[in-house]
Amino acid sequence: MPELNNPEDPFTRRVTGPGTTVVATVSADASATRPRSISGLRRSDLLALGGSVAASLSLVTLLFTQLAPLSGPVGFVVLSYVTFLGIYALLISFDESGPVVRDRIVAAVVHSLAFLLLAALLVIVAFTAYRGIKALVHINFFTQDLTNAGPLDPLSVGGISHAIVGTLIEITIALAIVIPLGITCAVFLNEIPGTFARFVRTIAEAMTALPSIVAGLFIYATLILILGLPKSGLAAALAISVMMLPIIIRAADVVLRLVPGSLKEASLALGTGQWRTVWHVTLPTARSGLMTAVILGAARGIGETSPVLITAGYTASMNTNPFSGPMVSLPLAAFNLVGNPQVTSIQRAFGAAMTLLLVVLVLFVIARIIGGRGAGNLTKRQAAQRAKESERDATRFSQRDANTTGSTRT
Repeated sequence: MPELNNPEDPFTRRVTGPGTTVVATVSADASATRPRSISGLRRSDLLALGGSVAASLSLVTLLFTQLAPLSGPVGFVVLSYVTFLGIYALLISFDESGPVVRDRIVAAVVHSLAFLLLAALLVIVAFTAYRGIKALVHINFFTQDLTNAGPLDPLSVGGISHAIVGTLIEITIALAIVIPLGITCAVFLNEIPGTFARFVRTIAEAMTALPSIVAGLFIYATLILILGLPKSGLAAALAISVMMLPIIIRAADVVLRLVPGSLKEASLALGTGQWRTVWHVTLPTARSGLMTAVILGAARGIGETSPVLITAGYTASMNTNPFSGPMVSLPLAAFNLVGNPQVTSIQRAFGAAMTLLLVVLVLFVIARIIGGRGAGNLTKRQAAQRAKESERDATRFSQRDANTTGSTRT
């Protein structure tokens, strides 16, 4: 073996010990061996990203205007994006290895898709608000119905209060039906596995792709045609429930599977029964996820139009009785108003759509407030109640010890 312990070479050293010889490579400057941070964006990353965007836009613009017979905004955007990925990969490859290049490309694709979805959401909300702002600025739009408002009447006459009330009544009835059924079914799928549980899970998965018109036709055929019930808010709520139930079951099933098995095992080891463990351990632990499942189901049901159109009918006046008479909802009101060619009706339709977005936002905030607190995180009221219970238990234990001591002395 050649001699490596060259005193003039600052990069190799030989460490000798009793029966041991280790050759180590070190740097002349200790600061040069400091590990490079891989978290966050470096200056070179930002320069490569910006340079790739500028180069791709310049190259594609040159192709579309001078070099090739290309046209159209969609082709321009797609070709610019593909060119950006190629140039970005080329710039990153000058400084990084192959795995790092692939990681940066995948990160760029993922971030761009997330930005695209966010931009689409913002465009939808902004467009709806822009088209309906002229109706939203009138206070009567939220306090009056359309009984005395015709297609040619101005926006200062009439409103969608009947649709707001109808939406809240229908979604409340649907949630009152679906939440206990959906969560109970999800608990059954997790706590009692077996052949029947697999069959129920398969049916629930298949029903998530059920077309909304089929749910409306099912309620229409069974309740209205066979049983002879009139079109009403109750029928619409039942049709919405059919759409919401499989979504809540599947989402709650996934959430309950994430509860650590060690928590349930610890509860059972302390002598607690299975269903008491479910009520006091499993459900509180998964409360936040269960509220998310309810939000997903409510968001699906509150925006349905075709089941409500078939089962609830349409009316321009206020109806607060879900058991009798037609009851209109916000999606149904927007659907009917946008079909009228008058400008005021179209503005009322977009105002109803924007109101629906606001209602969904309010329901989402309320649900997050109720279910956002994790397991074990108590509110001030719950902490005070827990402290009082602890003091009461301590007093009871002290009295029991005193009685036991007195009995022993006697």
